Amino acid sequence: MKVGCKLSIRKRLILSNIAMIIIPIITFILLQIILDIFFFSSFDPTDIGHRSHAFYFFRFGIIIPIFAITNALLSYFVSRSIIKPIKGLNDAAKKIREGNLDFQIKPDRNDEIGQLAQSFELMRHSLKESSEIQKKYEQNRKELIANISHDLKTPMTSIKGYVEGIRDGIANTPDKMERYIHTIHSKTIHMDHLIDELFLYSKLDLKRVPFYFEEVNIHHYLLDRIEELQFDLDSIHVMITYENVSKQTNNNVVMAREQFKRVFTNIIQNSLKYMDKSQKKISIKLMEENEKVIIEFKDNGKGISKDVLPNIFDQFYRVDQSRNTMSGGSGLGLAIVKRIIEEHGGQVWANSEEGENTSIYITLNKVTGMKEII
Repeated sequence: MKVGCKLSIRKRLILSNIAMIIIPIITFILLQIILDIFFFSSFDPTDIGHRSHAFYFFRFGIIIPIFAITNALLSYFVSRSIIKPIKGLNDAAKKIREGNLDFQIKPDRNDEIGQLAQSFELMRHSLKESSEIQKKYEQNRKELIANISHDLKTPMTSIKGYVEGIRDGIANTPDKMERYIHTIHSKTIHMDHLIDELFLYSKLDLKRVPFYFEEVNIHHYLLDRIEELQFDLDSIHVMITYENVSKQTNNNVVMAREQFKRVFTNIIQNSLKYMDKSQKKISIKLMEENEKVIIEFKDNGKGISKDVLPNIFDQFYRVDQSRNTMSGGSGLGLAIVKRIIEEHGGQVWANSEEGENTSIYITLNKVTGMKEII
């Protein structure tokens, strides 16, 4: 939709008023010259008195129509140049009111109406973006409810079955009773973990999680976290290694320690879930690029298909589309990682070779010109 003159409305009105005076005067002068020739050159000189009286009467008689016609024409064209684009904007406003945002307003003038049309277009574009975001949120909400219902119903159904088995006397031996109780306990732990993850993700989504940012030496932080995990990983025969590729020991970043600990834990747990090699390995590398540090978490698991790789940071997404909970995943771990890293002003992405390995990368902003922080 085009809204179509480079002159401002104020200038056009001034020029039209000037023209309403000048054009009739020029027209009157030209007519007077023509009438002079007609009245005084084409007629008998003896009748000049009578002709002169008729000439002056005719001359003043036509001045009013000239002014009227000039004013009418100028008023029409000036008003048309204003009313037509305003009508276009009115039509655009009606479309917006009806919820139709799939059109475009193209201002082709630089006056006040052109500026108004440009503002209308910016408003339409913003409303369309907001509408699309709202639709996406609504779709996410529906998917969230469906996924929560599924992931809570599955362990609840299992718990119900085992409780009924105990009630009906099916668990009639100490071994069976212990197995039933152990299964019920495992399912309740899984539900508790799912609810905790869901609660955290919801708070992150609503920006209600406090982030206490501080300057941290990322090299020393990673060493401390790896040392904390070392014993647990050794007990399940997982080798973890660390390499500071940047060779710098004073790479300071701004981070919220408690929330970044969640990032670290979620990435490691995600790697452990999909390891299928006899020799399980996780390697962590610290790199730097311009004003950022890059941390790579690489495992030698079964890898992820390139088709689904872009989706692994989506809420409730699982590589296993059957939503099998045997691995203990909630489908929220990497979504939480993404939210927390975005709150740090960083980025997160993944690369993978199916059947070989998966690497998850995160970036954090460096603090330059600071003393070393431990």
